[in-house]
Amino acid sequence: MSFEMMAPIMFGSLILFLLIGFPVAFSLSAVGLLFSWIGIHFDLLRPELLQALPNQVYDIMRNDTLLAIPFFTFMGLILERSGMAEDMLDTIGQLFGSIRGGLAYAVIFVGALLAATTGVVAASVISMGLISLPIMLRYGYDTRIATGVIAASGTLAQIIPPSLVLIVLADQLGTSVGDMYAGAMIPGLTLVAFYAVFIFLVTLVKPQLAPALPPEARTLRGIALARRVVLVMIPPLLLIFLVLGTIFLGIATPTEGGAMGAVGALALALINRKLSLTLLRQAMDSTAKLSTFVVFILIGARVFRIAFLGVDGDKWVEHLLSNLPGGATGFLITVNVLVFFLAFFLDFFEIAFILVPLLAPVAQSLDINLIWFGVILAVNMQTSFMHPPFGFALFYLRSVAPKEVKSTDIYWGAIPYVLQQLIMVGLLIAFPSLVTGSLHSEKINTGTDAATMLQQVDDAGSSAPLEVPAEQSGDASAAGSDQSNDLLKELTGQ
Repeated sequence: MSFEMMAPIMFGSLILFLLIGFPVAFSLSAVGLLFSWIGIHFDLLRPELLQALPNQVYDIMRNDTLLAIPFFTFMGLILERSGMAEDMLDTIGQLFGSIRGGLAYAVIFVGALLAATTGVVAASVISMGLISLPIMLRYGYDTRIATGVIAASGTLAQIIPPSLVLIVLADQLGTSVGDMYAGAMIPGLTLVAFYAVFIFLVTLVKPQLAPALPPEARTLRGIALARRVVLVMIPPLLLIFLVLGTIFLGIATPTEGGAMGAVGALALALINRKLSLTLLRQAMDSTAKLSTFVVFILIGARVFRIAFLGVDGDKWVEHLLSNLPGGATGFLITVNVLVFFLAFFLDFFEIAFILVPLLAPVAQSLDINLIWFGVILAVNMQTSFMHPPFGFALFYLRSVAPKEVKSTDIYWGAIPYVLQQLIMVGLLIAFPSLVTGSLHSEKINTGTDAATMLQQVDDAGSSAPLEVPAEQSGDASAAGSDQSNDLLKELTGQ
């Protein structure tokens, strides 16, 4: 095996492992360790390369940004059971009930509010599926219209802050979470407008697909409705300010905002008399599982990346993508097509941890703003929740939908919204100011790059200068080992 072929074979092997269903974290680790051993065995890599691994694990453990993930997850799980979603859907449904498509508008509006308070797709889809879908079907909504708008509105939690995927992307791109949140706000609200306009067009063309609520179903009117709307809206708006407002104003970091949001969610659950030891135990158990899942994938990704950098995988990817026709625009179009099709088989965590670290250096070399790049990817990866065979939003909705709702109706109902999300990706590529116009700063941190990562070889205990072996077994081995030596020397500053 030649040194030049190591990177493409290594990447292809990882994709094969994932396609056969092997767990992501173990696929990454297994491929990384396997090709490290192969490279060392054939004198293509230096054994010291793996000495960076312990420090990489420690680097993950001390990453304050990742602490925001369990806080926001816990907040979303508590809010899901606090009764807030049910109150909002009931009240906003009454508010819009007198117009055609009123319940669909209510789902979109509440979906945006839940996204801005929970940041968890599963919580939003399940809550609205349980509460709204039976009512929409009861009052004559078309099954595809009802299921599609619920699934799509639930996925707004993927792009509207405090989205978990934005936290992960910011960490992998080495950028500010606060700037990533600010950059994603306008695209997220634009998607909300897209969904509402689509429902409006449906009611113009085929009003029978989304009828208004009959008068007997509108039990709240006038002052009573206005008072209830105010009372229902105050708690989530206060929580949004507590979380996002403090982050955007620079009062709190995303991790601190997540902690305050978790406390606020507990307070809401207590006010609604839904807080119990059982609820706390369930929320903490689910939070621990998700956090462990993320950390294990991240550790596996670091193992893979150390070996991939050792075989000059970063240079292979850069050479592959930086010479595309069209420059930066060609790169963005190609990457987004690739991400869209990978999303049929991989979820957003897997794409973020495997692909994004490989793409970031190329984007940076093409002078692409990494916040803009991250938001584009976040909108694109939003489609991974909406299309088969692994559209998790569709699975969540299927699990709570009435038996008479067919899975094919859920899939067909999601297609218009997938197209709208792809249109949003195109608009973001064409008009970068939709993202960059909201940024607080232009400062971009490159994160843990190759130099930082393999500098840790020296920190792990290698204090002697790394010397090139006098003899190598063949020209290919010599070339590979020389490149590995050069990399190690560069990264250890020797």
